[in-house]
Amino acid sequence: MPAPVLLRLGVNIDHVATVRNARGGRYPDPLRAAEIAIAAGADGITAHLREDRRHIVDADIARLKDRIKKPLNLEMAATAEMVGIACKLRPHAACIVPERRAERTTEGGLDAAGQREALRKAAEQLAAAGIRVSLFIAAEPKQIEAAAAIGAPVIEIHTGAWCDVLAAGDAAAGAAEFKRIARGAAFATSAGLEVHAGHGLDFVTAEKIATLNEIVELNIGHFLIGEAIFEGLGAVVRKMRAAMDRGRRGGTKP
Repeated sequence: MPAPVLLRLGVNIDHVATVRNARGGRYPDPLRAAEIAIAAGADGITAHLREDRRHIVDADIARLKDRIKKPLNLEMAATAEMVGIACKLRPHAACIVPERRAERTTEGGLDAAGQREALRKAAEQLAAAGIRVSLFIAAEPKQIEAAAAIGAPVIEIHTGAWCDVLAAGDAAAGAAEFKRIARGAAFATSAGLEVHAGHGLDFVTAEKIATLNEIVELNIGHFLIGEAIFEGLGAVVRKMRAAMDRGRRGGTKP
């Protein structure tokens, strides 16, 4: 049996900026958090530049791009403003996500099937700037097919619904959601897409989803930053890396 495909960890540092912005000033510094995460084993850093700048701000993205030694994944809406910022700063990757002003966090995946032309235009502009494009979508065949048609080489499967039903104690619904994710990951891989996953993951769910060898990257933020309050960011990233590695060693053949 071939060795399992490496599972990368992207650490989202948005909520370090949330704490900073609660009081203003420069502390705590998202760049410092990114450097600690990378030293502890993160394979990349993710940051979401929202329209309302509620956490990460433009200067954070510029500093991260200039200073970190691992890939920067910019989460962004498919707006002219954000496409322009991305094309100017040229992060390694841009993950296009849905965004609404009133939401507390990103709710659900993109409707790639219903927004093909707008997303295709954004994806083409980003790709022309040398940026690797991913679409944050549900593990549904029509959304995966749309992502492939749009020309994005990567999808990120929204795992929030699965994590939510598990947190509510609904094991049956959790099993059904996990099967949907597994089928979606396999379908996307067969369509030639690289598959990432994220949203709501903790140590337990990250270890479980790591068993799906079609998934090659997890992007995790809120849980890690929350746990870091109690254990320290470096320790928490190392603990997450260990959980993912345990899951991958027990994974299925792609």
